Amino acid sequence: MENRKQMKKGWNYVGPILLCFLAGGLASLFQNSAIDYWYPFLDKPSLTPPNWAFPVAWSIIYLCMGISAGIILSSHAAERPSVMRLWYAQLCSNFLWSILFFTLRNPLLGLLDILLLDLLVIAYILRCARIRKAAAWLFAPYLCWILLATYLNAWILIANGTGF
Repeated sequence: MENRKQMKKGWNYVGPILLCFLAGGLASLFQNSAIDYWYPFLDKPSLTPPNWAFPVAWSIIYLCMGISAGIILSSHAAERPSVMRLWYAQLCSNFLWSILFFTLRNPLLGLLDILLLDLLVIAYILRCARIRKAAAWLFAPYLCWILLATYLNAWILIANGTGF
């Protein structure tokens, strides 16, 4: 019986981590063409990170997101289901941003989605902090990264217009 509990607890962490990397991997498949033939030619701000920084940052962020979800899933808090709905909603919004911004090459729709993503991540942080502060802190790098991405998305929209 104890082994079964340990296995379940382990899957509380492994499952969300795998889900994050799966979502990120699928999103990257949809954006490859835009990364090669559209994004390099956009006017971008000087704060744009170098290309190598994106996979490094996202790997760390996905790991932290998954661990955060694992902490919440392993808790016995009554609000766990509603906090996890926020977690799933932000992951869907995260995935959708790649489709809107890169696949559809639409910075306006991307900006609208990433603003929603910002709100979902902030709501998740605030809600899960009441359950486990460590779970909230694990989302801090993610929040910083998507706030930078929001700035980049808005700058690209303003600098390049909508009809490009």
